[in-house]
Amino acid sequence: MHAADWVVILFYFLVMVIIGVWSFNMVKGSGDYFVAGGRLPWWLSGASHHVSGYSGVVFTAYAAIAYSYGFTIYLWWAVAITISVILGAHLIAPRWARLRMKRNIESPLEYLSIRYNLPAQQVMAWSGVLLKVFDVGAKWTAIAILLNGFTGIPILTGILLSGGVSLLYITIGGLWADVWNDFAQFVVQVIAGTVLFVVVLSKLGGIGAAWTAWDELPPGNSQLFNEPYGVGFFLAFIFISFFSYNGGTWNLAQRYIAAPSGPEAKKAAYFSAFLYLIWPLIMFFPMWMSPIFFPNLENPDQVYVKLTQEFLPAGLVGLVLAGLFAATMSMTSGDINAVSAVITRDILPVVSNKIRGMDQTASLRLARYTTLIFTLLTLIIGMNADDFGGVLGLVISWFGALIGPVSIPMLLGLLPAFKHSDSTAALSSIAAGLITFIAFKYGFTEASEAVEVSAPLLASLVVYVGMGWFNRHKPVPEEVEQLLATLQDDSPSLDQPAVKA
Repeated sequence: MHAADWVVILFYFLVMVIIGVWSFNMVKGSGDYFVAGGRLPWWLSGASHHVSGYSGVVFTAYAAIAYSYGFTIYLWWAVAITISVILGAHLIAPRWARLRMKRNIESPLEYLSIRYNLPAQQVMAWSGVLLKVFDVGAKWTAIAILLNGFTGIPILTGILLSGGVSLLYITIGGLWADVWNDFAQFVVQVIAGTVLFVVVLSKLGGIGAAWTAWDELPPGNSQLFNEPYGVGFFLAFIFISFFSYNGGTWNLAQRYIAAPSGPEAKKAAYFSAFLYLIWPLIMFFPMWMSPIFFPNLENPDQVYVKLTQEFLPAGLVGLVLAGLFAATMSMTSGDINAVSAVITRDILPVVSNKIRGMDQTASLRLARYTTLIFTLLTLIIGMNADDFGGVLGLVISWFGALIGPVSIPMLLGLLPAFKHSDSTAALSSIAAGLITFIAFKYGFTEASEAVEVSAPLLASLVVYVGMGWFNRHKPVPEEVEQLLATLQDDSPSLDQPAVKA
């Protein structure tokens, strides 16, 4: 790290804080805080959705896969997500925006009390929030480890630095601060990634090397699929990504909820899908070519760090670090905003009648307190990660096991085709997913990776759809019929008169 790199990093931190302070003036109530008042432009929503969908893991663990297995990561990761988000653009994304327009929701779980019942909603809310404390806490530690690897800053200092900056801008600026910082982070990533792409191309002999250099790599690295990341893994990842990237991951649902209308949410989804299709080709190219420069690397997860340190001048290394750092921070900040919305809108009103009747101003104050307290809890977890030992990793793996099955009733509950799947189906499907996770994690050790990661979600889907099919002759509650009818298009709902000109 040179002085110029430190200047770039400190400047980027300053930009994040300035964005938070600037966003403060745009926030007048909890609706602005959690869903940007429904005024989020499609291009900003799409860019934020794209950036929020991955973290520093892409530049460490995924970089290692690109180094060791080659082009296949573009197929099973980027293309799989592209397909999933395009499907969601047609089926899911517009419905999130219509829920805010017609039901005034500010949390992705808020509609579930009508779609199923209050107990089902509370089970999903409490379980997700409690486990998310540990998940976000672990991400602070991951950010600090990344920062330590580049700069030597102690882990504890890195946690406090990243958490402190995030705490400031997300607490005062809400979703507006989060999405604008996402956009700034995307710009930084594009600049640094493009420069590295051009430099690596020049080192390989020019633009023609984009096609010819593959011959210098191990034979499997140029194949579309390279085991264990075969066709089965690709299909499994499409299945998983559909539920995660279309709202099962709460902060991604917030980007669609904040869109002005259904068509705007659809455009945001298309834009995010386009970025997933195009940008990884440039971003991963240096990692694909890295075996030429660093053969037999002992720690492939450090390959992106080595590429930047080897080929980029002072200043741009700091820019790359800022991009890596901000990629993970954008995910943690988005998580915090979404979880705070769930606590403020779904959990606390059930706990206290006073909160249920709050106006927008009082609700905004509560939202900021909730964000502050939740963030501090995650920082405490992050700072004491070593004390948890294997427990932290266990809790995180359970969060991953839970969030998939929870996304089944969350997303499919928006579609009329599954209207016969009631609260019993929702809770049973979550239980089926968790039981399957336990069975594969502690029993079926011979299962392939594709089966192990997709089986809990598949079990949840089968139970949810199956119980709906068995209930197909039972009448659907009128309020559920009305809810689903209002999500079909952007016309005024039956219980909400049109606004007169």
